[in-house]
This record gives sequence, structure tokens and C-alpha cells, in this order.
Amino acid sequence: MIYYVDCNAKENGNGSEKMPFLKIGDAAEIALPGDEVIVLPGIYREAVHPRHAGKESERITYRSKVPLAAVITGAEELSGWENYRGNVWTTRVHNDIFGSYHPYTTFVCGDWYFAPTVRHTGSIFLNDLAMYETVTLEECIKGEIDPSAWNGEESKWKWYSEQDGGDTVFYANFQGLDPNHEKVEFSVRRNCFMPEENGIGYITVSGFTICKAATTWAPPAAYQDGMIGPHWSKGWIIEDCEVYGSRCCGISLGKYLDPENEMYFYHKHVKSPTQMERDAVCRGQYHGWLKENIGSHIIRRCHVHHCEQTGIVGRMGAVFSTIEDCHIHHICNSSQLGGAETAGIKLHAAIDVTIRRNHIHNSIIGVWLDWEAQGARISQNLMHDNERPAGTVQAKGAMFSTDVFIEVGHGPTLIDNNLLLSKVSVSIPSEGIACVHNLILGGFSLINSGVDSVINGQREPRYTPYHIPHRTEVAGFMTILHGDDRIYNNIFVQQYPADDPEAKPTDHEYAIVGTAPFDIFPTYEEWIGNFNFEEEPNMEALATHHFSHLPVWIGGNAYFNGATVFGKEKKKLNDTEHIVSVKLVKQEQNYCLDTDLAEYLEGFCCDLIDSDTLGKAFEPEQRFENPDGSAIVLDRDYFDLKRTNAIIPGPFADPKDYGRVL
Repeated sequence: MIYYVDCNAKENGNGSEKMPFLKIGDAAEIALPGDEVIVLPGIYREAVHPRHAGKESERITYRSKVPLAAVITGAEELSGWENYRGNVWTTRVHNDIFGSYHPYTTFVCGDWYFAPTVRHTGSIFLNDLAMYETVTLEECIKGEIDPSAWNGEESKWKWYSEQDGGDTVFYANFQGLDPNHEKVEFSVRRNCFMPEENGIGYITVSGFTICKAATTWAPPAAYQDGMIGPHWSKGWIIEDCEVYGSRCCGISLGKYLDPENEMYFYHKHVKSPTQMERDAVCRGQYHGWLKENIGSHIIRRCHVHHCEQTGIVGRMGAVFSTIEDCHIHHICNSSQLGGAETAGIKLHAAIDVTIRRNHIHNSIIGVWLDWEAQGARISQNLMHDNERPAGTVQAKGAMFSTDVFIEVGHGPTLIDNNLLLSKVSVSIPSEGIACVHNLILGGFSLINSGVDSVINGQREPRYTPYHIPHRTEVAGFMTILHGDDRIYNNIFVQQYPADDPEAKPTDHEYAIVGTAPFDIFPTYEEWIGNFNFEEEPNMEALATHHFSHLPVWIGGNAYFNGATVFGKEKKKLNDTEHIVSVKLVKQEQNYCLDTDLAEYLEGFCCDLIDSDTLGKAFEPEQRFENPDGSAIVLDRDYFDLKRTNAIIPGPFADPKDYGRVL
């Protein structure tokens, strides 16, 4: 059955082409497996809650008839403005418009939220751009630049709200514009397209613009909402959509509502939030967290931008999923929200998740895989400018910045064929990581740190789970020993000054590019020599080695401009004679590299890397392999071109491709 929806129809119909529904929600109430919902161009101010699941062989498809012309928005028009003082105008709305969820009395808050609890989940938009909320009316009237905002000029557009009886009163500084002659909207609904129940799987959402919802903070041990998402189900496809203007998260592949563990730390305080995450993993299996029920989603060719927590979030619900060919940018740029859940892509338990061919930039962190990135692969992505602009003050609660952040995981996690061009490229307070064939212009960070805390004068390890290979079932828990990393066939360029005068002291080590930070780890031969298999095993004697650093494997890398070198690396190119230049140049809508790297790579070859080379991650005893268990062979480059017998380091098989459009 095909149903039609047209918000411009003269009256509500029966869903036929001649008498279409007025609302997408009308079709969502009755669409069954195999049905398709065609949505005509227009603005749909509604929250769509699909009622029925599709089947793997009979999906329910929601499609914008004209790509991006059907707009599902969580906002309503905000009109009736009267001048209050100078550039500040005021208007009011009756609170009946919000129903049971009031975004202007609901604060952004919860576990792992580090910023002051002063911002509401609602927002005001001026010509599709989110304005900045103030804490006081006086701050709104002043309309000054926020020193922590990534775009200072945008931060002068301010709004403030207060409650007056049954009304919400808004004040906004429009910097000389008359809001009655501009497009002004305010977010009213929490979501745009998301089931209210668990298990509504096998749905395709194609070609919509989805924007401006009053989403809530989405930490790992909590219900995670977004403007659009599958809500704890299986097999969704979200494709060719533009997603922007979320107060918190754009797309959620995340966690179900578990009332007994819902922001437990925030509400009760008596257990640590890390313990609540361990509980969430174990409770998740009781609530159906199995490969047969959850995950296996596809997000592709989506444009995700201007969201203030994450572009894409997910705790456990993203397992076995693929995020590909997306453009993700300007995430967490206002710096009005802050905490440990902010990134272009932020996933917990990214088991067998593939993140490939995405362009991620101008986000507080590019990709952050937190806990259990077991079998995850980050491949063929372009990442740049994932850092605060020079001169910007770090806001209270704001995270540091990096292209890729793999936190407290046991691996195997593969980072390959990427262009990592920000000042910090890879942060790995983890183990079992492989970095292969990347172009890396920034430093490594959080090697041998960022895992445990010293509380009450003693070390408190952060034990995290690992899983049965290619499954969600927990195989065990362990702290992070550090090491167990493979660094092969990369190009390291000391692109940014190691003595950056604007860097804080704690950032100094991050400015150093190269593999020297791995000198603290043993080689495999050194490590395995601690275990004498000819004698009767002595548990006490071996305890020191059981809790010592794991070995690393490093080789085939190329170093330029003073990038540091692992002291035990045998096969390498360390060019100390030439100064190379690498610039990312924008050409209309495309990017390319302007660099002379290729001429200095000539004559140096490295080895083909595959699953046999990479071996097994130590703790889960799972080899670096594809989700289906087949071997990985890194014989394809950033452009998916075949590597020949003359294999060179870096993401391109052919040196001539350094000038190619990315």
C-alpha cells in the first residue's frame, strides 16, 4: 500500500494520492510491513511516532517525494513581537502549546553533564540559526560576544525566557532586526521522528529535512533521545536526510528507557556514574540487547550539523551498524552545553560498527567511541578543524578536542585510511587499537592516561566490559593495561608548532606528533619473555606482569618535519632533511590537499597489512577482522583504489592522488 501526505491539502483525506493525509503521523498510525509513505513538499510541524514495525523483507518506508523538501520540525512560528528596549523584543505564548513536555521549564542536565544547569531544552531560531540563551534578562539586553562561542558574532543573538502564570514570556536581542519581518521559530516538541515504543524496527526514512527539536541531554545510562532515531530496535535506514538544530542530539541510535537506572547518579548520587554504565550493559541484556533484536542500522548520505551535544549518539543501540558518506559539522560550537558526551559521532558499545567515508569537521570531537569499541572500524574519513578556534576560551564543562577518541576499550578497533588533520588526531586511553595507513598531522594524546582515578588516596581502576566476538553477550570485565596497539604505514607530519603559545600546559604533549609516546611499551618479544612456560606457573610471581603494559607493534611509518619516532621501530622513513607542506584547500563544495608530500615518499615501501599481521586484541582474544569474521586485507586506499606491490605509507595508494579532490 502507498499512502500520500500533503500538508497543503485542503482537508484531511484518506491517504490516497487524490485525498492525501495532512499529517505524516496519520500515515504512521496505520502503515504496515511493505507499505510506503510518500510525503509531498511542505513544513510538517509534528512529532511522528511510527506505530508498527516493518520486517526485514518488507520494510516500511517514509520518503520525501522531493529530496529535502518535506521538512519535519519540532518548532513552531513565534510571532507577535513587541519592542521591549533597544534591540530587545518580547512576546509570550500560553503553555498549553507544550502539552506534557515544557522545554522552557526543563533544564539540560544529567549524568556526565559538567556545564552549569542553567540552559533549557528549548531554543529560539532566527532564520534557521539557533540563538544563544542567557541566564538573565540583563545579559540578553547587553548582547555581548560569548568568549567561549566558536563563532563570536553569532553569539550576540541572545534570548531569555521566564514564566508568568500560564505563559512563557520570551525576550530576544535581534541586533537591530525587526523579528516581525524575519523567520523566528521556537522549539516545542522533544522529537521529530521516533517511535514511542521499543522494537519498532525495519523502517526507512529517506530524503527529509529534520530540524529544531527540544531534545534532552543523552548520557549513556539514560534514555537517549534525538530528533530522529529507531528507539531500541533493529534494522533502520536513515538516508539522504538533513538533520540540524537539535538542542542536544541529532540522530539517536541509543538506549531505551530503564526507569530503575535512569540517570541514577544524577538523581541519587550514591553510586558512581561509571558503575551505572556497567549496570546499563548488564541490564541491557535482560532488556533484549542481543544481535537478533537490536542495531544493524544504516545511516548514509546524511547532512548532520549545528547540534549542541552530538550529531549522532548511541549507547548499545548502534551495535552492528554502519555510518557512511555523511557530512557532519559544527557540533557543540555554541559551548553553552558541556560534558563528556559531545562529539560529531558519540557511541558507547560500538560493537562491529563501521564509520566510513564521512567528512567530519568543526566539531568539538570528530568521532568518540566510548567503552566496548570491539570490532569497530573508522575508515576513509576526512576529519579537520575539530578544535576550538584560536583565542576561544574553553567553557566550563567543555571537553578537549581531537579527531578520533577511543576511550577505555579493549579492542580490536581499527583506524585506517583516514585523513586526520586537526591539532590532536588520535586520543587512545584504551588498548587494542590499530592505526594503519593514515595521514596524521596532529598528536596522539592520553596514551597511558585518562583511565583511572586516584580517590581517597588509592587507585580506582575503571573496569570495562569486553564481549563474545561479534556478539553483545559480555565475556568479562577488565581495567585498561594500555598498549596492545599496532601503528603501521602511517604518515606523521609535525604540522602545528610543538610549542604553541596558545596551548595550555596540559595540552603541550598533545602538540607533539609521532610515535615516541609509545616508547614506554615493550615489544612483543620483551613482553612474552616475562612468562616462562617451562617452569611451574607461579601466580604471585607473574602478578607484576599480568598487570603491566601490553606490547606494541610499530613499523612502516613515514615521519616529516620533526615528527617523533618510536625508538624500536626498525622499518621506517624518517626524513630529517626536508620540510613538507600540507594544506587542506576548499574548492567550492569540495576539498583537496595542496602538498609536496608525494615527492619525498619516493623509494620507500612498506608491507601489506592484513588480519594476520594485526593479530588478536589481548583481552577479548578477538582478531582484527570484518564483522562477518572474514579477514581484513588493507589493500584498498582512501579512494577504494587497489594498492599494488609497491605499497607506500599513508592513505593513498598512488602518490599522484595527493592532489585529487577528496
